[in-house]
Amino acid sequence: MSKTYILTLSCPDRLGLVHSVSGFLLERGGNIEEAAQYNDPDTGLFFMRVQFSCVRLTFEDLRGQLDHFAKPLQMKCTLHSTQQPMRTVILVSKEGHCLNDLLFRWKSGLLPVDIRAIISNHREFYQLAASYNVPFHHVPVSAHSKALSEAKQLEIIESEGAELVVLARYMQILSDDLCRKLAGRAINIHHSFLPSFKGAKPYYQAHDRGVKLIGATAHYVTADLDEGPIIEQDVARADHSKTVEDLTAMGRDTESQVLARAVKWHSEHRVLQNGHKTVIFK
Repeated sequence: MSKTYILTLSCPDRLGLVHSVSGFLLERGGNIEEAAQYNDPDTGLFFMRVQFSCVRLTFEDLRGQLDHFAKPLQMKCTLHSTQQPMRTVILVSKEGHCLNDLLFRWKSGLLPVDIRAIISNHREFYQLAASYNVPFHHVPVSAHSKALSEAKQLEIIESEGAELVVLARYMQILSDDLCRKLAGRAINIHHSFLPSFKGAKPYYQAHDRGVKLIGATAHYVTADLDEGPIIEQDVARADHSKTVEDLTAMGRDTESQVLARAVKWHSEHRVLQNGHKTVIFK
């Protein structure tokens, strides 16, 4: 039976890379269904994503032969099976709009993820989790318990085999150590205004300044707070007639949509990190 795989790769650019990759797959009975590539002139790196079907070889055989193929090209490559949805854990605090949106999209078949658990430092959403039959873990966080709380969170994440961790309005700053352990597999969403408003009640601050754009940014989590590689952004226009409640509702809608797109692209292996930036094959 034919199985479908996704190959993603990056390496120093050189002549004939597309030919080499397609030739490698052809020799092993691979049928390319979708392919995209990008040459970054600033870094001299080549990026590629290939979706292909293959009957002849198993996943393990393909991965082993890919390692041998990639080494002389200084190529970093990963192979994924499309049959396995991406195992995902969601972290949330008291704002549930992004959580609710992700759960609905998942159950509606709109996201290729498998939500294995929800972790929260509050109890608000245990009933929502139960309605989707998802395990809910209440892990309180305080200044004195932060290290122990993060250890518990990481234990849950690893026990579920999570390939993706989504901070769906999780209002705690992760330690540098946890950021490093989740590098490349944790996505955060936050409001982004022009100008930027930090601290409590950002939409009240935005209303006081009469902002004309309500924005949101989804990015990978790094030790540099809210400065990880950006995956997706969007804005909604506002004017003088909008109340604080209007701005808050607009912001929540924008955050939910931006995060959902970022999760979808990541779980479809369409996002490749390029230093502090990302390459996204939509």
